[in-house]
Amino acid sequence: MPNFPFQLGVHPINWVGEDVKEHGEHTTYEQIFDEIQSLGLTGTEMGRKFPVDTKVLKEELSKRNIQLVSQWKSVLFSDPAYREQELEAFRNHAEFLQQMGSKVISTCEVGGSLHFDPRRTPNEQDVIPLDNEGWSSLVTGLNEAGRIANEYGMKLTYHHHGGTVIESPEEIDKLMELTDPDAVHLLYDSGHALYGGADPLSLLRKHYDRIAYVHLKDVRPDRLAEERVVGSDFVTCIRKGVFTVPGDGCIDFEPIIGELVERNYSGWALLEGEQDPEEHPAREYAERAVRYLSDIIERKERRSDDQNTVSR
Repeated sequence: MPNFPFQLGVHPINWVGEDVKEHGEHTTYEQIFDEIQSLGLTGTEMGRKFPVDTKVLKEELSKRNIQLVSQWKSVLFSDPAYREQELEAFRNHAEFLQQMGSKVISTCEVGGSLHFDPRRTPNEQDVIPLDNEGWSSLVTGLNEAGRIANEYGMKLTYHHHGGTVIESPEEIDKLMELTDPDAVHLLYDSGHALYGGADPLSLLRKHYDRIAYVHLKDVRPDRLAEERVVGSDFVTCIRKGVFTVPGDGCIDFEPIIGELVERNYSGWALLEGEQDPEEHPAREYAERAVRYLSDIIERKERRSDDQNTVSR
């Protein structure tokens, strides 16, 4: 594996589903940690099977030389009635991640979401978009939460996400326009970008200056097309195998990786597949993705060496 110019890790969602609980339900955290270590990767996010005792978690990660990069934080800032309790919960989240040495907080608004909004009922079928008041409240909450993150030496990185109110390129643009750039950064996710209707490379280029964290995820276009025809929701798309790791879908990661390298991105980039590990073994697919990205880096290095030779 070449020396990546950025920090490469892998998300535990490849082993254990977060939104589809039956995926990897019997997988232990020890297996996840051991397989991450065997891949030569040194970063991961918090997973639902991980120890919740900070001391135990630190010990288990440390002995395998793995850093806890972040942990997902759902927020409900679009409803002003929830803001204060949400900010208190965000502060507690920041305190935990600071103890773990994390530098970014993966943050996503769940208001209006079909799957994640606690106010929704099981018989509903559509995401409820934000109205003007909802946008205003969300922006206020995110800016305040971002300042809390800054207090703890971290960055709030907003995760644009399928099945939520910040999914499309227009919604991402609006969020970046309205929020304080010193308080709210972007978690760029290639797979969610494509799922939401954006061109992943264009999105990366447009908002690069706000990006502080990266998820590298791919999409199987035939599966996505099939699910679009029948109107499947986001979680159903996961169950149907729409998502996979880089190199196994339709996204061309060569220009994406090239952009990160040329712009000297030095933060974390985590591999994501979010698929059934029984059908698509997590370690095997992660290894394929590492090899695929390694080949991209090696080709880029060879081209650079060739150009330097010619110029001399």
